[in-house]
Amino acid sequence: MIYKTDYHMHSNFSDGRSAPEEYVSPAIHAGLSEIGFSEHLTLFRDAEDCMNPVDISPYFDHIEMLRERTKDIKIKIGLEVDYFAGKEDDIRSFLQPFPLDYIIGSVHYLGEKPVDHGTEFYKDKSIDKLFESYFNSVIVAVESGLFDIIGHCDLIRIYGYTPVSDMEHLYRKLAKAMKHSNVAFELNTNGRNRPLADFYPDRRFLNVFREENVPVCVNSDAHMPSRVAQYFDEAYDLLRYIGFTEMAVFDKRVRRMVPF
Repeated sequence: MIYKTDYHMHSNFSDGRSAPEEYVSPAIHAGLSEIGFSEHLTLFRDAEDCMNPVDISPYFDHIEMLRERTKDIKIKIGLEVDYFAGKEDDIRSFLQPFPLDYIIGSVHYLGEKPVDHGTEFYKDKSIDKLFESYFNSVIVAVESGLFDIIGHCDLIRIYGYTPVSDMEHLYRKLAKAMKHSNVAFELNTNGRNRPLADFYPDRRFLNVFREENVPVCVNSDAHMPSRVAQYFDEAYDLLRYIGFTEMAVFDKRVRRMVPF
């Protein structure tokens, strides 16, 4: 049996629809070996869909209790943390005391505005320039040393806007930064549920990450139990086709690779 994990899931501790306990049975049924919760944490912004920092200790306590009483699947504790340039020391200091198995770093904001809260953000803007700005922001996040995994690394694609120019050079630059900084990327299947209707990152450029030997893991970004491990068979088949043979697994922020 393939050793499968799903490290990107959101419960009602942030913007998920269900309690953490409700994700366990679907994960076992899907044949997963490990799951991990990674609640949204956005410091320095008032974000309604994110965990309030004061709730972080109850979150850890809850997942730890769930882990202790769950025997049929391993449960890991993570966070999905928004990256903001210039706030690296503050983010690091905030996260340092917590017993995390991994940290997913994500870029949701360009300037003061989120890229995934509606198409209005894209109105009357150059899509090519937005892509370039977004990728540059993700690269800075990669190089910060804060994160183990980069989430939905081309989230800027969420509404299906397509640049005029070939974007391969941006994916290549990002992949090289990930390799140099020893950061994994996720094949995020939740893009299939968005207007984009496809995975993150763009499947046309997955070969770039393979050529640069960037570690990968498959994540659902599930916000409800029914989406745990969603589209994983397709995702694993795609990765095999590209030439990936190993999956990144995390424990206490130490990564190891397992074959699939």
